[in-house]
Amino acid sequence: MKGLAAGIGVVFLSPILIAGTGMTLASSADAVQSSGSFSSCLSDIDSDKVAEQVTKILDGASGKDVHVKGLDLPAEQVPNAQTIVAAGLSLDVPKKGQIIALATAMQESRLRNLAYGDRDSLGLFQQRPSQGWGSAEQIRDPTYASEQFYKHLLKVNGWQQMTVTQAAQAVQKSGLPDAYAQWEKLATALQAAIAKTFPGGGDADGNGTDQDKKPSTSTTGCAPGEDGSGFGRIPEGSVPKGYSIPKDAHPRARKAITWAMQQLGTLYQWGGSCTNSHGPDPMGRCDCSSLMQQAYAHAGVTLTRTTYTQVNEGKAVSPSQLEPGDLIFSRGTAARPEHVGMYMGEGLVIEAPRTTKPVRITPIKDWTILAARRVI
Repeated sequence: MKGLAAGIGVVFLSPILIAGTGMTLASSADAVQSSGSFSSCLSDIDSDKVAEQVTKILDGASGKDVHVKGLDLPAEQVPNAQTIVAAGLSLDVPKKGQIIALATAMQESRLRNLAYGDRDSLGLFQQRPSQGWGSAEQIRDPTYASEQFYKHLLKVNGWQQMTVTQAAQAVQKSGLPDAYAQWEKLATALQAAIAKTFPGGGDADGNGTDQDKKPSTSTTGCAPGEDGSGFGRIPEGSVPKGYSIPKDAHPRARKAITWAMQQLGTLYQWGGSCTNSHGPDPMGRCDCSSLMQQAYAHAGVTLTRTTYTQVNEGKAVSPSQLEPGDLIFSRGTAARPEHVGMYMGEGLVIEAPRTTKPVRITPIKDWTILAARRVI
């Protein structure tokens, strides 16, 4: 994410539409605050408890038996918080910036992707199309909205020396500038719980891992040193020197990875079936989801065709507990991701990235993981 770079994990969106951070943003804080302050009930946040409950949601729990103080709809709110943290990691925003973003979204929308708000305010941060934050459709995309917030925050001179409230207010220009402070402790606990599920996200400042460490032989792939960086630059279409499928990989995962590796170097084709990637017909080549589908078909596992459906296959797993063969999803949102790859162990992922690019292997540090699924 640049710690986990956006090259394949998150698509960097178009530049800020209006420079600077002095853009007026009508906040929904007036409506939120009318029901009273939450500062008293959120002053005794148990970070360990929050982490436990957040992990349940990220591992696929329904939210029915999950309880996080300050979050009434954790099954909806935690994935949105995860997207905010992921976007921060992808942009190399320090931990404090991620906390500011979470606290802001808690105040503005209660971490809900709202289709309404004061005047034309929308989404997690209640950003306004009329104030240059993007189209209504863009603002309703949690990844886009998060990145826009961060890009504005990073333009605020001295934001890292400000309090959470001061920094949030510098971006939001809210009519209730002190409202953000009440969410700081919960935002801090959420950031800590979510960041550690990403490769390199749980270090001291949230800015990635030590690039000089060699990859571990562990199959989890998410602890420092297991991010694939030790292989150095990997030429497109090649297998990095020293890689082998981990011996303890599931037999079907081993078959799927082996078949996928046989497609290395073949060009991406959007909508391609991946049934003859080396042949003359472009539509026989692979796109990201058909590569996953065909790799597992050759291992005796049936998958659906698109990322939108594959994200519901098998069972959810935490990005911190990946095993070879797990599908990892990025771009878009956790509920509707736009890209998928297959974890190979040793901190590596095989993917069909995009038009003009070949099937290739990349380090997992270059991914912003929105969801992960185990299909065997």
